[in-house]
This record gives sequence, C-alpha cells and structure tokens, in this order.
Amino acid sequence: MAAPCWGVTAVPHRVKVEIFDQAYTIAGELETAYVEKLARMVDAKMRDVARATGTVDSVRAAVLAALAIADELEALRAGREGQDDAVRQRAERCLELVERALRQSA
Repeated sequence: MAAPCWGVTAVPHRVKVEIFDQAYTIAGELETAYVEKLARMVDAKMRDVARATGTVDSVRAAVLAALAIADELEALRAGREGQDDAVRQRAERCLELVERALRQSA
C-alpha cells in the first residue's frame, strides 16, 4: 500500500469478506484485493488447523491459526536476520579486499 500524498486524506472504505463461514466487514484504507487475499489466507489457515485438530469451535481454530501464523512470521524474521548478517559479513570482507588492494597499489 502506498503512503498517502501530503495534503490528501485517504478515504476509508469497507470490504466484505468471509472467514471460516462467518461474514466480516473490514473498514480501513487497505486495497480491497489485499484485504480479500488476507481473508483467504486466514480462512485457509483456520480450516487447516480445524482439520488437523478436529475442532469445530471457531474461536479455538482462530487462536490456533493465529499461533501458526505468528510462528511462520517469526521464522521468516529469524531467517531474514540471518541473511542480513551474512550480507553484512560479505560486504565487510569485500571492503577489506578493496582496502588491501588500494594499499598495495599506492
């Protein structure tokens, strides 16, 4: 979602979605297609959890789905931090090589 331009007020709108056979109206400034995509993802995760646990309680399925989504997010964050560290280390090694080459050519 792009940030609103200065002096332009974003107009909130409503998007109707269905998650785990329940209708919800989501109000906000997000793109309709994006909200619908998120709703499909949440619905799929709740259905996966319900199928795996045998639960039919929507609140329990929602909590377990939220935990599963939080776990996925944390794993992605941890992976990204590892990648950032690896890139930083490679950049430092490259800088050392360039500095060494410059000293030798001087």
